[in-house]
Amino acid sequence: MGSNPRFTMQLHLLLLLLNVVSISCADICKSRAFTQSGECCKMCGPGEGVVQRCGVNQTVCEACMDSVTYSDDFSHTAPCKPCTECTGLKRMFIPCMESEDTKCQCTYGYFMNSKGQCKPCTKCNKGYGLMFACTKTQDTVCEECPDGTYSDEDSITEPCMPCTLCEDDENMTKNCTKVSDSECVGKSSKMTMMPTLTDDSITASTNPNPSDRIHQATTDILTTPITSSGPITSPGTAENLIPVYCSILAAVVVGLVAFIAFKGWNNCKQKKQAANNRTVNQTPSPEGEKLHSDSGISVGSNGDNHTMDSHSLHDQQHQTQVVVKVDSGLYTTLPPHKQEEVEKLLDNSEEDVFRNLASLLGYKSDHIDNFSQDDHPVRALLSDWSSKDTSTMDTLYNALKKIQRDDIVDTLNSDSTATSAL
Repeated sequence: MGSNPRFTMQLHLLLLLLNVVSISCADICKSRAFTQSGECCKMCGPGEGVVQRCGVNQTVCEACMDSVTYSDDFSHTAPCKPCTECTGLKRMFIPCMESEDTKCQCTYGYFMNSKGQCKPCTKCNKGYGLMFACTKTQDTVCEECPDGTYSDEDSITEPCMPCTLCEDDENMTKNCTKVSDSECVGKSSKMTMMPTLTDDSITASTNPNPSDRIHQATTDILTTPITSSGPITSPGTAENLIPVYCSILAAVVVGLVAFIAFKGWNNCKQKKQAANNRTVNQTPSPEGEKLHSDSGISVGSNGDNHTMDSHSLHDQQHQTQVVVKVDSGLYTTLPPHKQEEVEKLLDNSEEDVFRNLASLLGYKSDHIDNFSQDDHPVRALLSDWSSKDTSTMDTLYNALKKIQRDDIVDTLNSDSTATSAL
């Protein structure tokens, strides 16, 4: 039986129509999964996880917990995943959020290799200086010190330093090498002043007049320089040194007089204050029984019986009135070389370390951006912060520990001493 051409054409059109419909449905349903009733399964977006898969019923999604779980993709099957914890030598770089996992990086002094392992930054040995600093993902790059520079220590931060050039009035006693600096000594430092025995000094030693002997010995010392070639008498040297000695002596006398005057004024002020306090405390109360319990003195009805003599009263008042301010540990009291060391360690850190520190010290984003535009952002930050009353070392310690820079805290505590006053 022959086929009907018209029927065959209709069958082909029907099959083509079915293919178009199936393709369109697949494009509309991105999950490419359907419920038993034929409804396209819903996909949970970033920040949400699946708590009930699509099947008899529709997909059920639930928001991930901040800092605990996350989901960074669309899915109709995947639940929220637990956040990664930065442990060991790794510290948190970006915290975990609902739609993004934790980002970790190696702690200070380490970098992360291609295998995700933290390795210590290479130190540049003596004779080598820093070319490129150690970063989060790259080790230190060192270079051999070229001529005219040197490096005398192993370091991960110090480049090759230029050699010292001796001045015109100095002699070079040691040439600069790749591992040590040059050394210079002043030409005049080889000359010393020493007395010599002359016929006149020998004669003066037999002179019975003590003042003449002292005068003669002083003249010998001032007028007899000794050099490497032998003693040379130079009367002009004494004449040039006498005005200098007189100026120094005058300055010492003036300073001594000023110190004595200040001490006298201070003692007078303290005595006057103590006398005023005794006058107030010795006045009897209206009841004639006793003074305030804090004074430590009992007075009879006539005000003539004291449990303490005036000397004890003065000592007690002095102890209660003098307030010794314990060193608050302000950052401005930190020695300059320690401040420079803190700035240097922070300068070699990543920018996020600087921004986190500034945020912990109380600065907003716009202030932090202004500091970042400075040539020395860390110095600008600490200089501005140190002008505040709250710029204590404890505040700085806590901030450094929160950004996991305990190495800077250890450096600050290495030479510091705690003092207290009673």
